[in-house]
Amino acid sequence: MSAILERLADGEPVGVAELSKEFRVAPATIRRDLVMLEGQRLLVRTHGGAVAHAVSYELPLRYKGVRHAEEKRRIAREAASLVEEGMAVGLTGGTTTTEVARTLADRPGLTVVTNALNIAAELAVRPNLKLVVTGGVARSNSYELSGPLTEASLGALNLDIMFAGVDGISVGAGCTTHQDVEAHSNGAMIERAKKVVVVADSSKIGRVAFARICDLSAVDELITDTAAGPEPVRKLADAGVRVVLV
Repeated sequence: MSAILERLADGEPVGVAELSKEFRVAPATIRRDLVMLEGQRLLVRTHGGAVAHAVSYELPLRYKGVRHAEEKRRIAREAASLVEEGMAVGLTGGTTTTEVARTLADRPGLTVVTNALNIAAELAVRPNLKLVVTGGVARSNSYELSGPLTEASLGALNLDIMFAGVDGISVGAGCTTHQDVEAHSNGAMIERAKKVVVVADSSKIGRVAFARICDLSAVDELITDTAAGPEPVRKLADAGVRVVLV
């Protein structure tokens, strides 16, 4: 079923016949899986297939990790090269920021601030760094804490650099994600940072999700992979964002 969700996360509808052929299973098996996923509100069934929930569709984090995995690791290594000892580093939730956290886990002398419970769980056992976790209400899809408590806890903090995960980044819409409260809280973290770096695989470039996190003017740098389309990359660079392809 996770393979079906991965296909939907690319924004295209899927059909029973094509999925049956691709995964080499009976059409009845695909239909049963679609019924189960619709029951979990992860898709909408159509005649002969299924579609995602348009711009509000959010693939749960537990299904995202295998998508563009190698690209995310390359992005994380490049992001980590920007971090120096003694820095205060902010991390929003997301699979790419989780890879950044893993790359930084053995670094000495860092302070890491995050609103992501999964990142906090991985870093809490690292005695070499200081971990600060925001308050807030947890979301099961993203493992992120968000809301007024999150924003209040960020108000007294200052970050040298922050790495933001997004569901879309474009010239017209800026940085966007699927959930409005989460977008507002992540925007609050961005406001506390001297330097803002968006880490996003190429599938997010030029895409627009439901809720705006911040305008493009708030982003200093974008790190993405070389599969990103040249035209969207050029537009972002022309808008003043430093784009690094890895």
